[in-house]
Amino acid sequence: MHRRDGESVQDPSLLTTLLVLMLGLATARLMEGPLSRWAIPAIVVELGIGFLLGNTVLPYKAVAPLSGLTELGVLSLFFQVGLEVRGDLLVSRRRTILRLVALSFLMPLLAYGPLVSWFAMKPATALLCLACLSATGTGVTLRLLALRQALQSPSGRLLVGVSVLDDLPAIALLSLAIATGAQSLSRGGSGWLSLMAGLGMAALSYGMTSWWRHHRPERPRGNLSVLMVLIGSAWVGEVSGLTSLLGALWGGVLVNRLTPQESQDARLLELLSDIFLPLYFISVGMRVSAGSLLNGEAWLLAAVLLVAALLSKLACGLGVTADDRSSGIDRWTVVYGLIPRGLPGLVFASSALNAGVISDQQFSALVIMVTVTTVLGLMLLEARLLGSSARATAAK
Repeated sequence: MHRRDGESVQDPSLLTTLLVLMLGLATARLMEGPLSRWAIPAIVVELGIGFLLGNTVLPYKAVAPLSGLTELGVLSLFFQVGLEVRGDLLVSRRRTILRLVALSFLMPLLAYGPLVSWFAMKPATALLCLACLSATGTGVTLRLLALRQALQSPSGRLLVGVSVLDDLPAIALLSLAIATGAQSLSRGGSGWLSLMAGLGMAALSYGMTSWWRHHRPERPRGNLSVLMVLIGSAWVGEVSGLTSLLGALWGGVLVNRLTPQESQDARLLELLSDIFLPLYFISVGMRVSAGSLLNGEAWLLAAVLLVAALLSKLACGLGVTADDRSSGIDRWTVVYGLIPRGLPGLVFASSALNAGVISDQQFSALVIMVTVTTVLGLMLLEARLLGSSARATAAK
């Protein structure tokens, strides 16, 4: 119970909260089809529904107790990324993939100085912004490529290779930002000690999987086994300061080492992503208060981040050489496919907000940047794909 304007207001029950979330999710699903014609992704629709719910009938504090469940969708997605990290990932166009990943990570670092000096940011906050700038929401890009039947094109195959590796350094920046923020809050070295302990546990678990592969026949194939590895690795990542995202991703890497990919059953992970991931984005939208969007500094920060986001990905075009273009890779298709920040950018911002690394206004600015880059990138990519298709038809 809480009071507002002298009246007693009953907090919504759990079932009421779930019903409102389900209605919001159903509305988002109904809107996704028509809006996809304008290259507006489902993430943006879910954010908008969440923003409306959070600022009208259902405040975020009502769904805060369910945050652990909604995060299962995100953790399962990063777990699946870990499953995709294979030894043959860089067989095709290795140098081009590594160049693009390096440029995507290094170029945003140039924004560190302006963010610290112009906005008086703490190092942890600036590192978090750099992590969001480095991230790439290639999931929405690959979905559009598949829709336009361009996923198997040379440019599409290159983006698939980049998508798996591109967020790894961004996750490392996120972990560093949260560890730095934890050290600042505690005014001691506990943040770095827990970080070193997490890295040690990661190295130990990698060695244990090597021993297990050669000495034990059991493999984590069942749903319960996979769920235990997912939750356990995410928990270790969270308590060690490496973030639950990196822990879930590392859990996927370990399972991939133990179990051949062709024998893995991904239905559980797909179910978790399908149900809980949209609810997660709705909850992210609920955390953006209408009041924070009236703050001029939030929009100024969003504008600076947006410029840095666009310039850093445009610079990735330098990684596509003449030899790549002669093999059929289109530079602008690749660049436009890297612009959307999508899921990783939102997840990084939410994780930092939960850890106290950023303020509500900074969170709103990051959400604005992620939303604009996702919509703009997909619109540019679709226009490029349609233009390439028209040119190919005319040449026949």
